Amino acid sequence: MSKPSYLKLFSLGELKKRVEILNNKLLNCTVCPRDCEIDRTKGETGYCRSGQFAYVASYCDHHGEEPPLSGFNGSGTVFLGNCNLRCVFCQNADISQQLKNLKNYEYTTEKLADIMLYLQNVKHCHNINFVSPSHFVPQIVDAIYPAIEKGLNIPLVYNSNGYDSLDTLKLIDGIFDIYLPDLKYANNDYARKYSAAKDYVSISRTAIKEMFRQVGVLQVDERGIAQRGLIIRHLVLPNNISGTVDCLEWIARELSTEVTISLMAQYHPANFADKIPSLSRRLKRREFDEALMAMERFGLTEGLCQQLLF
Repeated sequence: MSKPSYLKLFSLGELKKRVEILNNKLLNCTVCPRDCEIDRTKGETGYCRSGQFAYVASYCDHHGEEPPLSGFNGSGTVFLGNCNLRCVFCQNADISQQLKNLKNYEYTTEKLADIMLYLQNVKHCHNINFVSPSHFVPQIVDAIYPAIEKGLNIPLVYNSNGYDSLDTLKLIDGIFDIYLPDLKYANNDYARKYSAAKDYVSISRTAIKEMFRQVGVLQVDERGIAQRGLIIRHLVLPNNISGTVDCLEWIARELSTEVTISLMAQYHPANFADKIPSLSRRLKRREFDEALMAMERFGLTEGLCQQLLF
């Protein structure tokens, strides 16, 4: 497989230009679709509760991601703090919504670059996987630059909730090799009610189209390790709240039947979901079977499907 495309952008001087443009976005923040228009370089915070520096909750060689990402040595996962959504069922709410003492989690450009190199050179991970990057894109790209200078050369993964700015995504074209977005909903009423994003459907679908334009279908090496491409995660929610059939039909119709889909059965009523009747239980087998049948009906053969556990 070819080398990551960000190395070419670096050698041409294009990556440095992108860093400057993205950092300027922090002055009147439009990094994500919230468009808070506050000056994060002065410590102002908007919907994501995040200022100038990235918050890193933890990092590790993660062996629980999709097999093409985890491979043998694990995915070099960087769990970023805070989020631009407020999912009532978030399974990482302690990081995304309830992170305390934020100063303790601030990472400078140099420290974030060092994490990447540690995961590559010491843990021998197959990729660097940024979880919840949508509100920290400038900080991440700023750190990628010195990391390349010090030898970073493995694929980069953009692991997002799907609520991403089209303009920001265009600015990272060629920087991230693998996109791993969620496609959470097919209905904006549910998106507003359960994730505080009344425009989630149009925003996420536009974003995922752009991701697919940039990287195409998943490409793996001779070991089955992902090198480039799109994997769409879809968490099946109880009572058809996720609109699974509509989501899968949209992927087949608007993208490709060859897109890799990670169909997830792991839902459980985390965060506040146990207090919401329609979300207060795990999936029924019938609900997940319907999702599997829809994948087959729409010709979506590149599926990574979790086992439904009771």
